[in-house]
Amino acid sequence: MQLADSLHLAAAWFRVLDSEQRARVERDISVQHALAGTIIERKGQLAQAWIGVLSGLVKVSVGNAEGKVASLTGVPAGGWIGEGSLLKREVRKYDVVALRDSVVARLPAATFEWLLDTSIPFNRYLLHQLNERVAQFIGKAEHDRLLDPDARVARCLAELFNPLLYPGMGMRLTITQEEVGYLARVSRQRANQALRKLEEAGLLKVEYGAVRVMDLDGLKRYGADGAALDED
Repeated sequence: MQLADSLHLAAAWFRVLDSEQRARVERDISVQHALAGTIIERKGQLAQAWIGVLSGLVKVSVGNAEGKVASLTGVPAGGWIGEGSLLKREVRKYDVVALRDSVVARLPAATFEWLLDTSIPFNRYLLHQLNERVAQFIGKAEHDRLLDPDARVARCLAELFNPLLYPGMGMRLTITQEEVGYLARVSRQRANQALRKLEEAGLLKVEYGAVRVMDLDGLKRYGADGAALDED
């Protein structure tokens, strides 16, 4: 598949550009094949590119000197991250790590800024993305404090099917129970229990190495009433 075809499928913003803008993006963008476990961007490094996931799954995480790591969010194919660091011209405040073998694109900061200067549709796209990202992290902060593990898994999966942040996803995501556990910050065994419970509730269907969502609104609402601080 040609790069332009990949971008057209995995980058909603690419489709709003004119022919000149598309040509420059194709010329300037670079593509990396990252094996599972590869650190794609490191915390503390100056942000020099906008990061997109063309295929696979990556996580955004933070850690400390004691080795404790917290996953902030997962990013499936179609997601683009790191625009905040570029806009503020600052260092990354998180690591970006491939959860599985992935294909990652890097749009240089200079090209990103040129698009801001030349494309009103691109600016509108970024405004929607930033607004949705803020809502996502506010929700995650609330969920991590108030919801039990089953509900956290439900909300974690719902985030990955966000049509604004990850357009064109469909209702099926290739993801393992271990990866769900990483993103929801529960053990693989606890993630398995939660997935089975959500499947029994008719919200999703667990397939081999994948999850198919049957009721996205139900996943978003799961555990909203009477959520318990259960840390089994």
